[in-house]
Amino acid sequence: MRNFLLIGLFLVSTLAIAQRNNGKGMLYLDENRRPIYRENIMIPEVNGYEVLKCDFHTHTVFSDGHVWPNVRNQEAWEEGLDALAITDHIEYTPHKDDVKVAHNRGYELLKEGTAKNNIILVKGTEITRNTPPGHFNAIYIGDASGYIEGRSNEQDRAAVMKAATQNSFIFWNHPGWQPGIEGSYEWIDFVDDLSRSKALHGIEVINGFGIHLKALDWCIDKGLTVMGSSDIHNLVAHDYDRSKEYVHRTMTLVMAKERTPEGIREALDAGRTVAWASKYLAGKEENVRALFNACVELLPSHYTEVRGNGNKTNWYEIRNNSDLYFELEVKEGSGTKRVVLYPRSAQLISAPAATTSLTYDVTSTYVRSDKHLSVELPLR
Repeated sequence: MRNFLLIGLFLVSTLAIAQRNNGKGMLYLDENRRPIYRENIMIPEVNGYEVLKCDFHTHTVFSDGHVWPNVRNQEAWEEGLDALAITDHIEYTPHKDDVKVAHNRGYELLKEGTAKNNIILVKGTEITRNTPPGHFNAIYIGDASGYIEGRSNEQDRAAVMKAATQNSFIFWNHPGWQPGIEGSYEWIDFVDDLSRSKALHGIEVINGFGIHLKALDWCIDKGLTVMGSSDIHNLVAHDYDRSKEYVHRTMTLVMAKERTPEGIREALDAGRTVAWASKYLAGKEENVRALFNACVELLPSHYTEVRGNGNKTNWYEIRNNSDLYFELEVKEGSGTKRVVLYPRSAQLISAPAATTSLTYDVTSTYVRSDKHLSVELPLR
């Protein structure tokens, strides 16, 4: 009888955990009897493209990170990522007295584990130069060893161009992260030369908790791809309190034709990306708009309220069919002034019956450093 009671209590406890994690994936127990599940980040297709959750800037003990590569695989699986890159520094290896310097080793150690977890592993590295010009990530790289480590301007360029000759996708990391250094947050000649020679393909507009809005303008004006990355060195759980709402690692949302390495690369080259950090989205206007339109749905009016003075007000339901977060503030039209669309939720809005549309600024988005996405909601 006692054994049945214990089993019953265990099942009730497990059921309670499963209910709390409803919608986040299948629950099971690891060897330490801890509940483990994979988050299921819900984002609808955008114009026929699958939206893939990607982090292309992470570190391990093979440079200045604090974890072994397999931890990055476990974290990525639990957090619902589709693709991951280990981008350990080439020129900066502070653990070299304890960990053998091997620039390709992190990727080699992860190939089998990520494949089992159905995570796309993209080979990458971080080219670590003085600021300016700063650091550059190269993904879809070949051999990560043998890079020039001198610090002259010519050697900086040679290091980046080595990655370019391997047909890598190269993006400029966290411009402005050292604000006290002259030229750290400017469109300098070095970067302009790389861009003109097609050796620079994107810029990290969001790095961890820092949004570099000036870099968003550069991406738009120079035709570069918008990137968002965690640049994680410690445990993700150390830097991000995922028990809180809207807290997750910063990542790049990639709108890909297919969930393959080739599909991701094609989308990166085409610039179909949006950077996502906490409640915020940053990207080129056409991409942010397409993402918003795929996620947000306004239903026809379901009720007409007649007031004592004879005026009529129509009521509508607006839905967020995603795990993204949107805040809207009315700019044109007489209707509900502020709308907060929490992940996978709905809100009510109202407007005079004669109103044909409402225009909102989506204040949780940036399509330029000084501009939010503006959307017109037609009222039916």
